Amino acid sequence: MANVERPLSPHLQVYRWPITMATSILHRATGVGLGAGTLLLAWWLVAAAAGPEHFALVQGVLGSWLGLLVMFGFTWALFFHLCNGLRHLYWDIGRGFEKATAARLSWVVIIASVVLTLVAWLLAVAWK
Repeated sequence: MANVERPLSPHLQVYRWPITMATSILHRATGVGLGAGTLLLAWWLVAAAAGPEHFALVQGVLGSWLGLLVMFGFTWALFFHLCNGLRHLYWDIGRGFEKATAARLSWVVIIASVVLTLVAWLLAVAWK
């Protein structure tokens, strides 16, 4: 019997992530991101209570281009986690487990989270 050189496990060139796996991983990652973002919110609230100097510092940090990028990411994480949580509620009633339906719902979650994030930021800019 000839000794065939094969990989012991699938490699990135062979294995393809299903969209449902990507959204599952993103759901966990956005949960962690929301925890970190909540610390930023707490910092902002404490600074507001501490006085105008502290609040101006936090507003300066969060109003910088990097702070706005972080806040944009936090907003997307919030909407993604919300939409994916609704998908999980749909699963809790025993529906949407078919492979095609689960993949379609994953795309709906991603697209809805991006659209909701853009709408929220456009409204925030228009409100300003």
